[in-house]
Amino acid sequence: MSGTRRRPGRLGPFVGGYRVWLLEAGYTPETVRLMLKDLGRLGRWMDAEGIEIGAVTVASIESCLVEWRAAGARRVPTLRALRSMLSYLREVGVMGAEEPPALSPVEGLVGEYREWLVADRGLAAMTVLRYETLARRFLTARVTQTDALGVTDLDGAVVSRFLLGECERVCLGSAKGKVAELRCLLRFLHVRGFTPRSLAESVPGVAGWRETTIPPTMPQSHIEALLASCDCLTLDGARDRAILMLLARLGLRSIEIARLQLHDLDWRAGEVLVRGKARRDDRLPLPDDVGEALAGYLALRGHHDSRSVFLTLRAPTRPIRADLVGDVCSAIAARRVCRTSGRTGSGTRLRPGCPRLERRWRRSARCCVTAIWRPPRSTRRSISAGCGRSRVRGQEQRDDHARAAPRRLPAAASDARA
Repeated sequence: MSGTRRRPGRLGPFVGGYRVWLLEAGYTPETVRLMLKDLGRLGRWMDAEGIEIGAVTVASIESCLVEWRAAGARRVPTLRALRSMLSYLREVGVMGAEEPPALSPVEGLVGEYREWLVADRGLAAMTVLRYETLARRFLTARVTQTDALGVTDLDGAVVSRFLLGECERVCLGSAKGKVAELRCLLRFLHVRGFTPRSLAESVPGVAGWRETTIPPTMPQSHIEALLASCDCLTLDGARDRAILMLLARLGLRSIEIARLQLHDLDWRAGEVLVRGKARRDDRLPLPDDVGEALAGYLALRGHHDSRSVFLTLRAPTRPIRADLVGDVCSAIAARRVCRTSGRTGSGTRLRPGCPRLERRWRRSARCCVTAIWRPPRSTRRSISAGCGRSRVRGQEQRDDHARAAPRRLPAAASDARA
């Protein structure tokens, strides 16, 4: 094994394959050398403990790390740092099959709910995770010795009390999301026969209205500053520019950008296939500047086994997640002087650490790009409290603004780079 004179113990036959596996994943030679050292240390520990190939478990590796720390080793990785090695050892059969933990009745019901969300509702993975998190919290709080599932004697009062407690710790937008998540759970319980009647209609709505103020826009100078901050000669700069062009010119959601595949780009027809929410696919025109940004990034990215358009920069190289789109916007905004004064179309200031700077755009049923602006985030409210501004007054305020100046979309805003 390169980088050390000590033998790798029982894992010696796997050193060469592990080296090739790491290099193909995009790790640098220096990182590969350190990770091979960890493999050798684990192999020698297996020799000392008499652990055979195929009998290694996560618990045994945790015991190995504890012994290394107790012995005063200079560098002891964490279990999270060894996740690449664990993945490889599972592939080659070094690690034995882990026995699945016994599921509680609530976890079993949440598992059924998860399958229903994916199969019947067609929700995305991150949305499913959010829905099942609320379901687990709601059901676990009601579990008793006589009610292992927490679904007995459910009524509107129980639902309202739970929702009030949830809304006390979140903002207005998140409170509306809790309402949707709870209604979905109650429909599932009724469909599967856990409740005699559907309680989804008993979930109260959250007071709050959209488009009650004139939406703030982003000046053209700030847009140009964001575009100029990306170095198209580097891989990260070209990737960031391509992401921002998709956000601003086509109005894609972050999850839609993460789902883009190479075969979704029809260069001859000048179109791009967008895989949206609820399994909806749309074809949108591919503008020249967006196409040039994508082509420049793909030329620098080079060949890769993954068919995803956007890949991570750090090893292991893999398709990006949806939350990386917001991180890219935040990092670019942090580099610009305009971060202290500019605003995006969604009312979010361009400042360092801003979680999301992409525009809140939506596509119409005719695949025409339109912009639906969101007002600044309201203050935290409980659903039992009044909105503080009635629908009538909000409508009057919007009508006054409409009379003062005709509403139109800013021409430069659609070209923003978020």
